[in-house]
Amino acid sequence: MAKRVAVIGTGTIGASWAACFLARGLEVCAYDPAPNGEAFARRFIDSAWPTLEKIGAVAPDADRKRFEFFDEPEAAAEGAAFVQESGPEREDLKIELFATLDAAVPPTTVIATSSSGLLISRVSVRCKHPQRCVIGHPFNPPHLIPLVEVVGGARTTPEAIDKAMTFYRDIGKHPIHIRKEVRGHVANRLQAALWREAVHLVADGVVSVADADAAIAYGPGLRWALMGPHLTFHMAGGEGGMAHFMSHIGPAIQGWMDDLGQTRLTPQVQKAIIEGVDEEAAGRSMADLQRWRDRKLIEILKVAGEM
Repeated sequence: MAKRVAVIGTGTIGASWAACFLARGLEVCAYDPAPNGEAFARRFIDSAWPTLEKIGAVAPDADRKRFEFFDEPEAAAEGAAFVQESGPEREDLKIELFATLDAAVPPTTVIATSSSGLLISRVSVRCKHPQRCVIGHPFNPPHLIPLVEVVGGARTTPEAIDKAMTFYRDIGKHPIHIRKEVRGHVANRLQAALWREAVHLVADGVVSVADADAAIAYGPGLRWALMGPHLTFHMAGGEGGMAHFMSHIGPAIQGWMDDLGQTRLTPQVQKAIIEGVDEEAAGRSMADLQRWRDRKLIEILKVAGEM
C-alpha cells in the first residue's frame, strides 16, 4: 500500500481525508491556499482522532504527527504515491489544479478528485497524462463513511481504475466502480431523486419537513443502512424474491413512479424547507448536530459490520 499520500485542499472533506489516511498509518502531505488551511486541518485531525481510536480505526503504526503542510500544491504532491484533491467544486479551478498536479508527479501516480458532481474527462482536459485521473468521491465525513465512488474518464485506463479501487480498499473503504460518467455520479443522483419527492410532498402540503425526514429515518432508512433498494425489494418478494416482487408489486410501484412530483426549488419552496428544517433542528447548533450524527453513524457502522 502507498505510504505517502497528498491531500490537496484541506477544507472539511480534505481534512477528513487526511485524518482517514493518517489513521491507516500513511504519511500525509497537504496543501490549501486558505490562510487558515493548515490550522483548520490540524484541528480537524485532532478532533477526529479520539473517535477513530474509539472505533478501532487507528492502525498500530499510525501517527497523526506524520502530517506536513506545504505552500504549493506541487511540493505537497512530490513523492506521493496517491493524490487526493478536494478543492472547491468549480470546474475551472479543478482543470487548472489538475494540470499543475499532473506536471508534478510521475505518470503512474493516480490523481483522484473528491468532486461530488463534475466529470473527470473535463477536469483532466489539460493534463498530459489524463489516463491516471479518476473521480474518488467520498461521502461526508470521509473518515467515517466507507463509500467511495470511483469514476474514470474517456481517457482513464483500466489500470488506473484498478489502482484507485485497490488503494481505497486497502484503507478500509468500500469503493464502487461507476462505469459511465454522469453528472452527480450515482449516490448523489439517488439522494437527489429522493429529496425531489420529499420537497414535492412538503410543497404540496402532504407532510411537514420533519415528518418527511422521519418517514425515511424511522422506516426504509433503517433497512438502507444494511442493503440498497434492489436487495430490499428482493427480500420484500418473500421466497419468490425479486421475480415475485416485480409481478405482484411492480405495477403498483410503477403507478407511484408515474405520480412522482416535479417541484422546482422556487423561492417560496426554499423558504418553506428552510423554515421546516430550522424547526426540526430545534435550536441545535451545527456542531451539536455533527456530534449527534457522528455518534449515531459509529453505532450504525458497528452494527453493519463496517468497523
